Amino acid sequence: MAYTFITNMVWIAEDFIRGYCFYRLMKPFMKRAVCAGLAYFLIMMLLYIVPFHMNYYAAYVIGSFIVFGLVCLTDRRNYRQKAFLVAMFSSMNWLSMTMAEILYDNLYAFAENTDYMKSHTEIMWIALYAGVCMVYLLLEFSFMIIGVRQVLKTYRNKSVDMTAKELIMLLVPSLMGMIAYRIIRNYRMFYLLEGGENRVLYDVLIVLFCAVSIISIVVVIVLYQDIKAKQEENRQAESLAIQIGNIRRHIGQVEDLYQGIRGVRHDMTNHILTLERLYEENRVKEAIAYGTELKTTLAGMSGEMASGNAVTDVILQEQKREAEKLQISFRSEFYYPKDTAINAFDISVILNNALQNAIEYVQQSKTPYLSIRSYHRNNAYMIEVCNSFDGELQWDTESGLPATSKEKADGHGYGLLNIRRVARKYSGDIAIDVKDGEFCLSVMLMMK
Repeated sequence: MAYTFITNMVWIAEDFIRGYCFYRLMKPFMKRAVCAGLAYFLIMMLLYIVPFHMNYYAAYVIGSFIVFGLVCLTDRRNYRQKAFLVAMFSSMNWLSMTMAEILYDNLYAFAENTDYMKSHTEIMWIALYAGVCMVYLLLEFSFMIIGVRQVLKTYRNKSVDMTAKELIMLLVPSLMGMIAYRIIRNYRMFYLLEGGENRVLYDVLIVLFCAVSIISIVVVIVLYQDIKAKQEENRQAESLAIQIGNIRRHIGQVEDLYQGIRGVRHDMTNHILTLERLYEENRVKEAIAYGTELKTTLAGMSGEMASGNAVTDVILQEQKREAEKLQISFRSEFYYPKDTAINAFDISVILNNALQNAIEYVQQSKTPYLSIRSYHRNNAYMIEVCNSFDGELQWDTESGLPATSKEKADGHGYGLLNIRRVARKYSGDIAIDVKDGEFCLSVMLMMK
């Protein structure tokens, strides 16, 4: 009776440990990680209590599929990532349990064969069983929590969608570990039933295999992270190339503008002489028409924006025209900072990314509008871009910025990263505020 009670308590404690470790694993990847851990615990307990007339290994595999389904229903994002996490956890769980079980068996076998235990009562045997069970639970928990921590430490792309090829690559060591566990387990039982004498050496080899299997899971994750890091570097390089191309295009536009202005200035004397001659000859209508045309030419060269810098004028004018095409209200109170070491190229990066992001996302609003302003606050130069926003933001836990979908990966994703990079270059940072149907991006640059 006492042994049965202890065994049942061990099963409950073991499932609780698994549920807790599963919660720790899923916490960075989903909002309702507590529910996932609780579901894991309850499902495994149910499979243990209800007699399904199947071995525990098969019941556990079925339970893992059920947990995967519930996790996907709870958080309907990145299904491939969840499949990897559940499969990987299942493999690590079984490998950890195997190591703990083998160490437990050998510890119990050593204790029960001592002269001290042979001469004691049943109470001491019960105490021995309970003590060894506690050691077993401690070992299993230690192996699992170490494995989970290593996975969380190495697996950094928590918000990035996983492709089918990446899922297969990551699942290989987990599935191989599960299959190998089953084969080794059956062979070990066959070996013991046949009266194998070299049990300790055999158990040591199994423990080493399980440890190597867990390490292989972590190693594959590290390799996967290296691949993702390289892809991220390539995407950032592409994004930077686009930024440089845009700035060069704007500089070219400014050069064309200045060339036109220089041409008008060169001909200004002739224009004035022409107007004087027309008035002297009392050809007033022709003079007015000539002046109107000259005024139109000058207005086209000067542009509607006057921020204090030719390049930012071109960017603001271009984004305003784009907004007006989409029937977006555009208001600018932006002024280029004077007497500062802030580079015009860096300001251009901020304006390009911030305004392009705003125009992209404001289109989803019922009453689209966009505004940009700049001001000084002590030694800080502030740029604030606000737009109407009717959606709901998902936040990236790694960057602290709004998460983006694959379809909008060039939107708030890299744009905001580029803006933050420039802000931190000048000992500043960015802040995002979403309330009352409005998305506001604030950029702070220190002027000294």
